[in-house]
Amino acid sequence: MVEWPASVQPLFVGATLLWSGGIKCAGASARRAAQRSALRSLVGEARAPIAYRLVGAAELALAAALLLPPVYAGEAVAAAVLATGFLAYLAYARVVAPGSSCGCMSARPMPVTWRGFARATLILAAALLGTRAGPWWDAATGHPWAAGATLLGEVAALVALSPEADRRWLYPLRRLRVRLRHPLADRSFDMPLESSLQQLLGSTAYRQVSGLLRSGLRETWDEEDVRVLCYTAEYEGRLATAVFAVPLRHYRPEEIRVALVDESAESTLLVLDGA
Repeated sequence: MVEWPASVQPLFVGATLLWSGGIKCAGASARRAAQRSALRSLVGEARAPIAYRLVGAAELALAAALLLPPVYAGEAVAAAVLATGFLAYLAYARVVAPGSSCGCMSARPMPVTWRGFARATLILAAALLGTRAGPWWDAATGHPWAAGATLLGEVAALVALSPEADRRWLYPLRRLRVRLRHPLADRSFDMPLESSLQQLLGSTAYRQVSGLLRSGLRETWDEEDVRVLCYTAEYEGRLATAVFAVPLRHYRPEEIRVALVDESAESTLLVLDGA
């Protein structure tokens, strides 16, 4: 008899690796993601894109093994080993290169946070459970409702733990909350500074550069529908000014942008789109 909770795990893990590996092997964006990731300090800047794509190729190969017949127990074991490697890499990135991007499931800059660790743990747990699996297609046909509910719950957990997917579900929910009850929904008065800071601290743009900031808020001014907030930062050994552009009369943290500017040289060092 097929144990359906275990048997659907290769389908979940395989689909996840298919997504992750495809991102890592996709064109010029993959190269940029590799150079922003902790691989840069782990294997060197020149070899980071190659290592990034090799990891992606390994994920794609393992995804094919998990999703296609025949079924071998070693496939799930290999997935568990890979998930353990993900956890070790995240720990390395957090300690050695805290300002680096995760580079896990998107080419967009994403800092390493507790959500990344939780996501890797979810994949590891699913892979370990999958070592007891029979063919996932037997579970899908023998227990379609139970298998579907299990997969739906796991996919929901994966999406909730993936900052890369926030703009698809979390940001629309936040905008809905604003329309219903957030004080920023009332645009008839001047926005207090505290409201802009609240929006900034909850944004992806702020999380991307928070490890580079070296001061509290230095100055601020309003330009039409944007509030500019400035902090002192340090980027690649150079002092810079982090300039955040925050929507003034809307709660849209995904639209916050940040630029690191070297005022002494009158040059822009880095520009990031927080979405």
